[in-house]
Amino acid sequence: MREPANDAPYRLIDDVEFGHNVVVSPFTNLYGCRIGDDTRVGPFVEIQRGAAIGARCKIQSHSFICAGVEIADEVFVGHGTLFINDKFPRATTDEGVLKAEDDWELVRTVVERGAALGSGVVVMSGVRVGSGALVGAGAVVTHDVAPGATVVGVPARAIERP
Repeated sequence: MREPANDAPYRLIDDVEFGHNVVVSPFTNLYGCRIGDDTRVGPFVEIQRGAAIGARCKIQSHSFICAGVEIADEVFVGHGTLFINDKFPRATTDEGVLKAEDDWELVRTVVERGAALGSGVVVMSGVRVGSGALVGAGAVVTHDVAPGATVVGVPARAIERP
């Protein structure tokens, strides 16, 4: 499919591979990405070229999913969640020239099936959030999260689930 299942104004959609019944809210930027069946994308979300979103996901408002992020099926991404894909971000090279596409290394990130990221989570580049893991609101994920684990805080650390 080339279009989401719904009609909403004020969206930038370019070169997106949509599954069936995808709903995309207004004020979104989606380009060069893949979005699976029955996924819901909230308003003010950006999903960049090279990102992949699985089926039956919920991407809440104001989230940023950059190139190199792979989100599996049935993942919840809370409001204002941010992904990072560069370990050493800089605007310019050592010579003072504005960096171009070839001047940095894309570092991939994976969120496995059924994981949930609370509102305001920041996921640093190169980490894997395991299947069924729960990341508490406002956490900064700097290391891999084990499947089924619950992590909270800055940096995110495992806690026991009640």
